[in-house]
Amino acid sequence: MSSLLLTYYGDDLTGSTDALEALECHGVSTVLFTRLPSEAQLQRFADCRAIGLAGTSRSESPQWMRRELQPALQWLAARGAPLTHYKTCSTFDSSPRIGSIGCAMEVGREVFHQAPIPLVVGVPQLRRYTIFGELHAAWQDQIYRIDRHPVMSCHPVTPMREADLRRHLAEQTSMAIGLIDAPTLLAKGVDAKELDTKELDAKVDQALNEYPAVLFDVLDERHQAEVGRQLWRTRCAEGRLVVGSSGVEYALTREWQRCEEITTAARFAEAGEVDRIAVVSGSVSATTARQIEAAQRYGFEIIAIDAIGLADANHHAAAFQQAIEQGDKALASGRSVILHTASGPQSHQSALANEEARHILGRSLGDILRQLTARHQLSRVCVSGGDTSSHAISALDIHALTLKAPFPAAPGAPLCTAHSDIAEHDGLEVVFKGGQMGGDDFFERLRRGGTLTDSP
Repeated sequence: MSSLLLTYYGDDLTGSTDALEALECHGVSTVLFTRLPSEAQLQRFADCRAIGLAGTSRSESPQWMRRELQPALQWLAARGAPLTHYKTCSTFDSSPRIGSIGCAMEVGREVFHQAPIPLVVGVPQLRRYTIFGELHAAWQDQIYRIDRHPVMSCHPVTPMREADLRRHLAEQTSMAIGLIDAPTLLAKGVDAKELDTKELDAKVDQALNEYPAVLFDVLDERHQAEVGRQLWRTRCAEGRLVVGSSGVEYALTREWQRCEEITTAARFAEAGEVDRIAVVSGSVSATTARQIEAAQRYGFEIIAIDAIGLADANHHAAAFQQAIEQGDKALASGRSVILHTASGPQSHQSALANEEARHILGRSLGDILRQLTARHQLSRVCVSGGDTSSHAISALDIHALTLKAPFPAAPGAPLCTAHSDIAEHDGLEVVFKGGQMGGDDFFERLRRGGTLTDSP
C-alpha cells in the first residue's frame, strides 16, 4: 500500500461517492469500502491509490463519534497514506448534537498526534464557495450565503444559521481556527507578475504552527490549485488529517497532476439506457421533491411510503409490505418506480425528530430496494438522501463501490459498481444521491445513462 496517495472517511455515503468521483475522474484509482474490509477484500483492490471508508457520522451524536469514529480513522491511518481526509458535506451542515464536525476534528487530532488540521470546504465544481471564511452555495440559478440558502438554512435536522465557518465550528469545538483567505492565496510579489509562493508558504506554515486548525478559502479554481499545493507541501510522513468537502480531492488532484504523481487519464464507457430503474428516497430536500415531480412526468410510478408507520414498531410490517406490493406492481408493468418517505422539507417532521427513527427509515428503504432488485432482476437502482443512503446500504450487502461513470449533468452523484458476496448485488449499478444533487430531470437521466435531449 506504499503507493497510496490518500485515504478518506466519508461522513455519509453520498459524500463518500462524491469524493470517489473526484478522484477517479482525475486518474486516481479508488475503492470505497462501506465497512471495514476483510484482508481478502482489501487485497482485491491492492492496486488502488486511494481508499475510502463510508461512514454515518453526519447523522450521529458526539458520543457515537468518540466510540466509532476513532477506530475507523485509526484503520485508515494504518494504511500509510501521507494524507487522510475526513470528508464532510460541501454545505457543512452540522450541529453540536448531530454530525458535529468539531467533535470529529477533536477525535482526529487524537489519532493523528495532535497535528494541525487544514480545512477546505469550497468546491467550485459543485458551486460551493468560501470567501473570507464564509460559505456560499448555489440553489437553482442563484448563489446564496449558506445561512440564507433556501434549503440549507431550514434543513430539518441541521439547519445552517451561520455562514462564517469558524463561528459555526465554535459551537462544536473549543479549538481555535485560523484563516488563509482568498487574497492571501493569490498575493503576488513585488513585480506583480507571479505569485509570491515563498511568502505564502511562510504564512501557511505560521498559521499551522499557531492554530490547531486552519481554514483555506476557495473561491475559484485558482485558489483550489494553490490550496492543493499547500496540502501536498505540508503533508506528513506519519500522516496528516485534512477536513472538508470533496474540494480536498479536487485540490489535491490538481497538484498531483502538476507534479506528475498521477499521469493516467480517466476513461469511462457510456453507461447506456435501461428499461426501468427503482429509486428509494428519504430525502427531505426541496431539490429532490422537484426531481420526483419531474420523474412522474417522464412516466415513473411515484409511491408515497408511510414514513411514520415504517418507523413505528407496531405498524412497520404493514407499511413495509404495502410498499413492496406497490413497487412490485409498478415494476411488473414495465415502469420505473420511486418510493419516497418525504416530499420536501416539511414532510414527516415527527418521524425525523428521533435519531433512531431516521436510522430505521434508512435501513427499511434499503430492505425495500433489496427485495425489489432481486424480484425484478434490476441492473440499475438509486438511493436518494445522504442519511438515507448511509443506512440503506447495510441492507444491500455491498462491501465496496467503484466508479462506473460520472454524470456530467450531476457532479457529485456518480454511477457506481457494487461489489458484494451476494450474486444478485455484485455488479449492480447504483447511485447514492445527496438530496441537493442533480437537476430536475435527474432520475430520467439516470435511467437513460446520462443522456437526455427531450422534455417530458
